[in-house]
Amino acid sequence: MYQKGCAVASPSPISSSSQPLAGIRVADFSRVLAGPLCTMMLADYGAEVIKIESPAGDDTRAWIPPVDASGTGTYFASVNRNKKSVVADLSTERGLAYARTLIAKCDVVVENFRPGVMAKFGLDYQTLSESRPDLVYCSISGFGAGAGADMPGYDLLVQALGGLMSITGPSEGEPSKAGVALVDVLTGQNALAGILMALRVRDATGMGQEVQVNLLSSLLAALVNQGTATLATGKSPARLGNAHPSIAPYETFRTGSGTLAVAVGNDRQFAALARVLGLEGLAEEARFLSNERRVASRTELRAVVETALLADTAAQWQQKLLAAGVPAGKVNSVGEAFELAESLGLGPSTIVTDPATGRESRQLANPIRLSATGPEYRQVPPSLGEHQGTIFSSEPSTTTVKGQ
Repeated sequence: MYQKGCAVASPSPISSSSQPLAGIRVADFSRVLAGPLCTMMLADYGAEVIKIESPAGDDTRAWIPPVDASGTGTYFASVNRNKKSVVADLSTERGLAYARTLIAKCDVVVENFRPGVMAKFGLDYQTLSESRPDLVYCSISGFGAGAGADMPGYDLLVQALGGLMSITGPSEGEPSKAGVALVDVLTGQNALAGILMALRVRDATGMGQEVQVNLLSSLLAALVNQGTATLATGKSPARLGNAHPSIAPYETFRTGSGTLAVAVGNDRQFAALARVLGLEGLAEEARFLSNERRVASRTELRAVVETALLADTAAQWQQKLLAAGVPAGKVNSVGEAFELAESLGLGPSTIVTDPATGRESRQLANPIRLSATGPEYRQVPPSLGEHQGTIFSSEPSTTTVKGQ
């Protein structure tokens, strides 16, 4: 905690680089997904991110297959570009001294150890901020630093305990998880936002602060309408498959070939849907006259719409319905989704080339686009300890990895 009389370090000078986070250094102690995603997003926009790994490396280095063209596991590669990798064994005095040397020259620390672990090493916010009140320190946990500190922060577990699985999947089937580690992704984005806000405050005051995010809180906040409905009514929502609790028709339907998503959000769109399907008069029926009535008559409406959709393919219905102003689209594979984004000029992927070795890695593009300062893809995901001894001129010159 900042105490009166303690000198406050000046904010880092703004770099001449056009990137918004140029001049910001990040000591990244995080592993797996939420933390590494956050720090990669910072790195894409100019921050110098130093990934501090144990001698065994980030767990996801071993999560293979699949691997990319350079032999790197795609899980690790997905969230670790633009970073420098060093090794520090925090169980040794040498490793701790090395970590402290790095932190002393960084603006931001990001960690996702179990609460209390960094304090054991003297690398927690309270300890570091005594000499560095300007430090921005982000802690990511599964269930907070209080009563849930010892609970394991695995995405699947949080999706289960956080209620997401209870509203995901068919109504008559078992609860389902999302197809990706969605809670980790949400938490990483929240960590990114928190760090940027803390840096904004530091720019104005010179003072840093601790940013705390956890998986469970991130998930509950992301339940938005479902969560608010539960708080307002005291009743937890049930699984509806791909249907929506408050809108109809707003779900997926079988067609003559393929599955079609239809997202009708108002009466005008419903009337257009009825016309395209050749169901004249459907929108004037009392049971379908308003969205509230359509929700109440969801089962009957679904049967009528799906019967009509069986007359053609999902791709053909998509074309016809979009032309009529009805939100609709066939359910694509992941590969087809990338093809769609490319055809729309969105540039969903990029090839990152290591300037020193020529190694290449095909990567997902950063989804944040600024009109004046775009992301840069400077370096492929690093090999373990690749940048040992090259971070700062005052850094120990040894290239030994084990026990560093």
